[in-house]
Amino acid sequence: MADIKTRDAVKGTIKTLDKAAISGERMKSAYAKTKDKAGQGYYAEENSPTEYASDKVSHVSGRIKDEGIHQFNKHGQRSVTTTKENISKAKDKIAEFKTKRAAKAAEQKKAQAVAEQNGSLIRNGAASRSPAPDVPMQGEVPQTGASQLIKTRQQGKKTIKTTARNAERTVKTTAKGTVKATEKGVKTAKATSKTAIKTRSQTAKAAQKTAKASAKAAQKTAQTAKATAKATAEATKATVRATIAAVKAIIAGTKALISAIIAGGWVAVLIILIVVLLGCAVSLFGGGSDSTSYTPVSAEVEAYTPLIQKYAKQYGIPEYVELIKAVMMQESGGKGSDPMQAAEGSFNKKYPHEPNGIKDPEYSIECGVQELKAALTSAEVESPIDMERIKLALQGYNFGNGYISWAKTNYGGYSYANAVEFSAMQAQRLGWEKYGDTQYPAHVLRYYPYGRAFTSGGNQAIVEVALTQLGNEGGQPYWSWYGFDGRVEWCACFASWCADQCGYLESGIIPKFSLCSDGVNWFKGKGQWQDRNYEPQSGDIIFFDWGNDGSIDHVGIVEKCENRTVYTVEGNSGDACKQQSYPVGSGSVYGYGCPAY
Repeated sequence: MADIKTRDAVKGTIKTLDKAAISGERMKSAYAKTKDKAGQGYYAEENSPTEYASDKVSHVSGRIKDEGIHQFNKHGQRSVTTTKENISKAKDKIAEFKTKRAAKAAEQKKAQAVAEQNGSLIRNGAASRSPAPDVPMQGEVPQTGASQLIKTRQQGKKTIKTTARNAERTVKTTAKGTVKATEKGVKTAKATSKTAIKTRSQTAKAAQKTAKASAKAAQKTAQTAKATAKATAEATKATVRATIAAVKAIIAGTKALISAIIAGGWVAVLIILIVVLLGCAVSLFGGGSDSTSYTPVSAEVEAYTPLIQKYAKQYGIPEYVELIKAVMMQESGGKGSDPMQAAEGSFNKKYPHEPNGIKDPEYSIECGVQELKAALTSAEVESPIDMERIKLALQGYNFGNGYISWAKTNYGGYSYANAVEFSAMQAQRLGWEKYGDTQYPAHVLRYYPYGRAFTSGGNQAIVEVALTQLGNEGGQPYWSWYGFDGRVEWCACFASWCADQCGYLESGIIPKFSLCSDGVNWFKGKGQWQDRNYEPQSGDIIFFDWGNDGSIDHVGIVEKCENRTVYTVEGNSGDACKQQSYPVGSGSVYGYGCPAY
C-alpha cells in the first residue's frame, strides 16, 4: 500500500509539474503574442508612450480647433507645458520599470530552467531532493514574471491613457476658461462701449445746457444793455428837465428881482441876485456829487406855481416860492387833494385834522404856506440862503413848531442829532414806533435849487447820530432793536441802528446787518467797495480784520479823515460806543463800504 501511495504521489507531482510546464508554455505564447503586438505598434520602441500621449494631445487640440475655439491664453499654455512635464516623468518611470522588468525576467528564466531540469529528472524516474518551487493551487492564476509584465504594461498603458485624458481635460478646461474670459472681455467691452456712449450723451447734454446758459446770459446782457440805454435816456431827459427848471428858476429869480426893485428893497435885491446866481450854477453844473445835485420838482408841482406865488405874496414870503415848491414835492409830489399835507396843522379850520384830511388842493396850499411862514419866523430865518435856520424851520414844519423852540433852548439851533433825539422822545411819549422824518431838511433841500450849494449832504447825518451815542455801554438799545432777545456782539447792530435813524435802511442806502461779513458782501455786490488804502469820507462804513486772515471781525462809522488819519465812531468797542483812529492803510482795516448818500 505504501508503494502504491508513493507512486500515486509521484504521479500527482508529475501532473502538477506538467500543468506548470503547460502554463509556462502558455505564458511564453502569451508573452510572444504580447511582444508581437508591441512590435506591431503599441510599444514598438522606448519612446512609444510619449508619442502616444503626444498623439492624444494633438488629437484633442485638433478637436478643439474643429469645435471653433481659437483663443488660447497663457494659462492654457502653462497647463500644456505641465502636462508634457508629467509625461516626461511617466517616461522616466517606464524606463525604470523596464530595468526592473529585465531583472525579474532573468530571475524567471533561471527559475524556469530549474523547473525544466527538475521535470526532466522526474520524467526519467529520478526523484529530486531539491525543493520544488511554489506551485499554485487549483483555480489560482499563476503569478509568473510574464503575467506581471503584461499587467505592468497594461497599467502603464492605463497611466498613459489617464495622463492623456487629464491632458485633454486640462486643455478643454483651459480652452473653456479662455472662451469664458474672451466672452467676459466682449461683455466688458460692450459695457465700456455703453458707458462711453452714455458719457458722450451726458457730455452732449451738458454742452447743450451750457449753450442754453450762454444764450440766457447773452439775453440778460442784452436786457441789461437795453435797461442801461433806457436809464441813460432817462438821465438825459432828467438833465434836460433840470436845464429847463434852471431856466425857469432864472426867470422866476428875474421876476423876483424886478419886484424887489419896484419895492425899493436893495438888500432883498442883493440877496435874490446871489440866490439866483448860485442856484443857477448848481442847477446847470451840479454840486460835484449826488448829495449836492439838484433834483427838479415834478410837473404836477410846477402846475401849482401860480397858486403858490399867490399865497406866498399874500402871506409875505414871495422870495420863498421855490422853497414852498420843494416842500410840496417832498410831501406829495404835487398829487392828491392835500398836496401840502397841511390837514394836521393849526391853520386848517375846515377839514378833519388827519392825514389827507383836506379835500381842496388850493386850501391845502394856503394852509401850507401859512405853516411854513410860521416856521421860518420861529426859526428866525433871514433870507432864502440862511440854510442853518431854514433847516431848523423845515424840521419844525415836519415835527411841529414845538421842536423849534426846544432845539433853540437846548442846543441853540438845528442838528440832525437833536432831531433824532426829539423824534425818539416824542415817539416814547406818544407810544408810537416812529415820530416824523428825522431827515426831512435833507429830503426837502434836494428839490431846492438855491440851497443845495450851501448844505453838506446826507453823509454827515449818520455821523451826527453816532456821536450822540458815545458812552453807551452794553449795546442793549441796538441789539434789542435789531430783534435779539439777549446780548450779541453788537457793532453791526449799532451801525444798522444809526442808519435806520437817518432813514437809510428804508431808502436802501445802507443794509440792515448783524454779521459784519454780510455788510461787506452787500457793499461789494453794489460795487460800492474800497480797500484799506482808500482815504474814506464822512459816513463811510469801515470794516476791520484784526488777524489779517480774511475774517471780518468788526465794523464802525467813519467820522472824518484828516492828514492820513481815519477817525471813527464804533459800537461794541470795549462793549461801549467810542471814538477811535487809525492810519490810512492800517493792516487792521479790511476795507470800506461807501454808501451812495
